[in-house]
Amino acid sequence: MAERLIQSIERAADVLELFLVSNPELSVKEISEKLNLSKSTVHGIIKTLEERGYLQQNPVDLKYKLGMKLFELGNFVGSHLDIGKIARPIIRNLVVELNETVHLVMLQRDEVIYIDKIEGPRALTIYSHIGKRAPVHCTGVGKVILAYQGESEIDRILSSVVLESFTEYTMTNITNIKNHLKLIREKGYAIDDEEIELGLKCIAAPIFNHQGNVIASISCAAPKMRFDDERIPEVIERIQIASSEISKCLGYKNDNNHIETSQNL
Repeated sequence: MAERLIQSIERAADVLELFLVSNPELSVKEISEKLNLSKSTVHGIIKTLEERGYLQQNPVDLKYKLGMKLFELGNFVGSHLDIGKIARPIIRNLVVELNETVHLVMLQRDEVIYIDKIEGPRALTIYSHIGKRAPVHCTGVGKVILAYQGESEIDRILSSVVLESFTEYTMTNITNIKNHLKLIREKGYAIDDEEIELGLKCIAAPIFNHQGNVIASISCAAPKMRFDDERIPEVIERIQIASSEISKCLGYKNDNNHIETSQNL
């Protein structure tokens, strides 16, 4: 009995997963052929899934598609993921690899808020601490989140916040900032080169959720002298790998992973 129960669950999962591979709608016959199962077996599985809301039938062509129950479950899972808890072991490993301080931030009320920070063995007193808020326009973590928002949202945020100048390297012109954000999207990472604090350099990468939206970012921060041209590509690569791992844990799927480490912004 146990083996038959497991087999039936596996077959039901196989049916559902067929719809994830560029098959928005499928007939009983098509499912039967793709899974090499009899029509009667497929029909029983489909009717059970339909009854529970996992599949629904198109009344016109009688084909099936994924139902709203899966949408409800997906939203529930996504809303109850603790990004801090998920990210912490990955951040901890990154600190060990790079021997530098690593941050995790999220966007909140048009600013970034530091929700986790693990200091490296050569830690120094810098701008950030857990719970602190920071501007989006001149921090690596802020810029990389802002870069992946929609154009209208970028315009709204940049026109709403005070584009304060913290150092001689801070960008405060909206046109220049937007051009810079475009480069960040192309590269997949952001660099804060003494824009928020003199002597401090920060490299950040975005974190995507299960819907493909950037909801957070991680960064590695260190004195500028420790981030020379020779070391920067390694840091960028490690940051992007870590951010990708966190994104996957949040349900993000990306078939076109791209890590660019050959150039700086």
